[in-house]
Amino acid sequence: MLVQPTVEKLYSLKLTGMAKALEEQLQMQDMESLSFEERFGLLVDREMTERQNRRLFLRLKKAKLRLNASVEDIDYRTSRGLDKALVLKLASCRWIEEHLNVLITGPTGVGKSFVACALGQKACREDYRTQYFRLPRLLQELSIARVDGRYGRVLTTLARTELLIIDDWGLQPLDEQGRHDLLEILEDRYNARSTIVTSQLPVSNWHEAIGDPTLADAILDRLVHNAYQINLKGESMRKRLKTLDSNRPLG
Repeated sequence: MLVQPTVEKLYSLKLTGMAKALEEQLQMQDMESLSFEERFGLLVDREMTERQNRRLFLRLKKAKLRLNASVEDIDYRTSRGLDKALVLKLASCRWIEEHLNVLITGPTGVGKSFVACALGQKACREDYRTQYFRLPRLLQELSIARVDGRYGRVLTTLARTELLIIDDWGLQPLDEQGRHDLLEILEDRYNARSTIVTSQLPVSNWHEAIGDPTLADAILDRLVHNAYQINLKGESMRKRLKTLDSNRPLG
């Protein structure tokens, strides 16, 4: 039997995983000991794995996570108030199904963005649509979209995103339009989607940082009361790693 035409048909049907697995089987001498059902099962398993990997690649590409982080790589040895039990609970992604939020606060360099991106990467692995933004860049994107007529479409895309990560909350003062944009985003997501926010400011200071008391009440009501909170502390991990590197012997 000529197998090469079958391989070519599998590629033309975009069954890349099955095609690759069949080619590999042809090179393995002990494959003859397996039954047809066993060999076919291996082809199907490979195709499923290939599709899952491609889907994850696309999820991560669209998410545009700032850091290449995973929950498996989170450091619990450094004393910074990180509750491992809570992180493992969040890694299940059930909170995304329940449309809850996660607020991560702490001084600069303690790993807020890393934890946020690690949870975002896990969400992508669990097949949730995810997007990462620094808050200044998100507001800038909305400002540009308002000018070129894409504002409604951008808001719709954000509303459909199952996990939205907003990094560097409170880093810069908000103007009136920024406050209204935030309220529009969070109104669409309230009890429907999940949001991760990172900030150097403690949550108790967010009301004042937003600026307008009325809008601050509305924004925080949609963000804080249904959220897990992770409050990190300690000195910058970047500073600590730099110190360790400087103490490392040369050669």
